[in-house]
Amino acid sequence: MNSDSDLQIAGDILEVPHLLQAPREHPATVADFVGLARAVAADRSQWEHLVQYDATSRWYHRLRTGPGYEVWLLSWVPGQGSGLHDHGGSSGVLTVLDGQLTERTERGTRALRAGSQRVFAPGYVHEVVNDSLEPAVSLHVYYPGLTEMPMHAARCAPSAAVTAESH
Repeated sequence: MNSDSDLQIAGDILEVPHLLQAPREHPATVADFVGLARAVAADRSQWEHLVQYDATSRWYHRLRTGPGYEVWLLSWVPGQGSGLHDHGGSSGVLTVLDGQLTERTERGTRALRAGSQRVFAPGYVHEVVNDSLEPAVSLHVYYPGLTEMPMHAARCAPSAAVTAESH
């Protein structure tokens, strides 16, 4: 009778080249894009010297592009927000690098601390705000690259339940 314990692999499976996936040159999956965001976040020398703070509007800088994706760096002084919006046909990964941001959706409010990541699909509607007393910096990976950011008239209720996310 066969069972799972009857299966044995002889030799080193990594020595069988046709069973290995070729390393990807560029991110292709959600996990790859999350990994890209984490790698950029971890290497402060790639972005820290670029950050600027603007009291009149959110500051942003396109940090990197690749086949079908873009990486953006944003800064938020206290009180600045994105307004309620979606990202059109783009999916994305939002990573808080420094400080704290608040994400509001129709489902509630979420505190995002440094190290927190949010992955979202096309059409995901949210508002991001710096409700804290300190500046914040975030990294945004969009795939495909961001071509539109439709704004929505209604605002998400700030009084909804708050959940904290940390790394």
